[in-house]
Amino acid sequence: MTKYPVCDTGAGGSVYGIRTANLRNPETRKTLALLGAFCFFLSTIEYMIPKPMPFIRIGIANLPLLLALDIFPFHVFLVLAAIKVMGQALITGTLFSYIFLFSLAGTFLSAISMYTLRRLLGSNRISFIGTGVIGAMVSNITQLALAWVFIFGSGVLFIAPPFLAAGLCTGMALGAFCEVFTGRSRWYAARKIR
Repeated sequence: MTKYPVCDTGAGGSVYGIRTANLRNPETRKTLALLGAFCFFLSTIEYMIPKPMPFIRIGIANLPLLLALDIFPFHVFLVLAAIKVMGQALITGTLFSYIFLFSLAGTFLSAISMYTLRRLLGSNRISFIGTGVIGAMVSNITQLALAWVFIFGSGVLFIAPPFLAAGLCTGMALGAFCEVFTGRSRWYAARKIR
């Protein structure tokens, strides 16, 4: 197995790893900026894909969140989730609309559930595919619940099946990509929390 260089920060920890993965660490900030930019890029791609309802997205902008599950501690992970939500809102022009609230609620509940599940079960017992599916379902159910309460009422039952099916497929596809990427990437292995 390849050993990756570890730099001493002078604070009793390495540049990578759980003890120094905070927002004061330059490597953490660089990785956060990279994954945040990736969220912006994927949000732009996702925006160009036609949607039957304005708040329905296929979720490809969640890929950086999945990758960040084993890289960042919880507080940095939540910062990335906030960057993703704000980036999507700025790109799509929905910052001051109900769509932003739907995205905010769906993303944060999804992020919290994925992070909690990954920490409780560990990467050995739940794959990125399972984590991605759980995240997609939590996000979709949250958005459907908000749509039920604020917009459609019981009419949401008509859009729920295709919405949940799309989330299931996207969660599986993103999870499968993460499994392959994390298994082959030296960049990812150097940043993974051990």
